Amino acid sequence: MSALASVAPVRYDGVDALLADARSRLDRISPRAAFQELVALGALLVDIRPAAQRVREGDLAGWLPALVVERNVLEWRFDPRSDARLPAASYDLRVLVLCQEGYTSSLAADALRSIGVHRATDVIGGFAAWRAAGMPVAGVAA
Repeated sequence: MSALASVAPVRYDGVDALLADARSRLDRISPRAAFQELVALGALLVDIRPAAQRVREGDLAGWLPALVVERNVLEWRFDPRSDARLPAASYDLRVLVLCQEGYTSSLAADALRSIGVHRATDVIGGFAAWRAAGMPVAGVAA
């Protein structure tokens, strides 16, 4: 009997269930609360949107303590054990993940928590909500 034959099948209840499960482990924050954490508490805002989406929708203002780390490399950049980690990578780092509308960021923040970055969360509503709340932006959305 192979090792694969003894593994129980994974139950998949759909992407909505996956998202709800991820969010059950997050203390998600509003754009305004995220901005306050950035300027007063040293949090790091991480925009995971692809370059084409940032060009089309706009960027975060350049003076913000924010990084662009596209989703496909996020875990490698923030895992302190990874050879590809960013200098700021730490299990205690407060990471606020931002996508366009707040869906992918929930899954990404939960993935960061699963590798030990226990203070990771995401911004409710993503960049669209950030912009609508009047938070600092640049580019076509400014």
